[in-house]
Amino acid sequence: MSDPTIKGLGAPTTVYDGAPLRIAIVHARWNDVIINALVEGTVKKLKELGVKQENIVLKSVPGSYELPMAAKMLIEGGKTQSSNAAPSMLASTTNLLSLIDTVNPTTPSTSSTPAPPKSIIPTQPFNAIIAIGCLLKGSTMHFEYICDAVSHGLMRVQLDTGTPVIFGVLTCLTEDQALERAGVGRKGDKGHNHGEDWGAAAVELAAQIADWSKGNV
Repeated sequence: MSDPTIKGLGAPTTVYDGAPLRIAIVHARWNDVIINALVEGTVKKLKELGVKQENIVLKSVPGSYELPMAAKMLIEGGKTQSSNAAPSMLASTTNLLSLIDTVNPTTPSTSSTPAPPKSIIPTQPFNAIIAIGCLLKGSTMHFEYICDAVSHGLMRVQLDTGTPVIFGVLTCLTEDQALERAGVGRKGDKGHNHGEDWGAAAVELAAQIADWSKGNV
């Protein structure tokens, strides 16, 4: 019988648009079958909510213990990337005409198909970070120490930086519990992929904080 505690977040009362958001997913590599399913579910939900493929950044670290540091550095790196890009974008305005294909009106165009637009690498700061990991209880105290450290570490990162950090770390007693919470259970009912909930939470919180920061409270 399926575990009744496995359930989704449920539909929010407000529909949030993820189109303007840039979100990073940083995940551990331990328990990769579970992690891969969770990441896939997270990305799927982000796209469903309008987040563009180019605005979804995926990074990995060895284990869950490294997630807080990685989340912090991604937030800082996104801000640095944004500030470094600003001057170059300003300077490029002097050469805007060079981006326009000029055609001599007396000379017929050799092609009626316009050239494809150049790809633009997103450089805005991250609006949210989703930290994904999977901790399984073993026969030592290692599980308890890591769970406590990671939980407090990720909370500290979001409070210190003001950027939402979604807690996507499964802390399970058995492998089957984790598999069911990744939507790949092996005992009949596949369970529910919590990555979908984390993707939805990231979009909702990022959109709300962007609104609140403008004084709309």
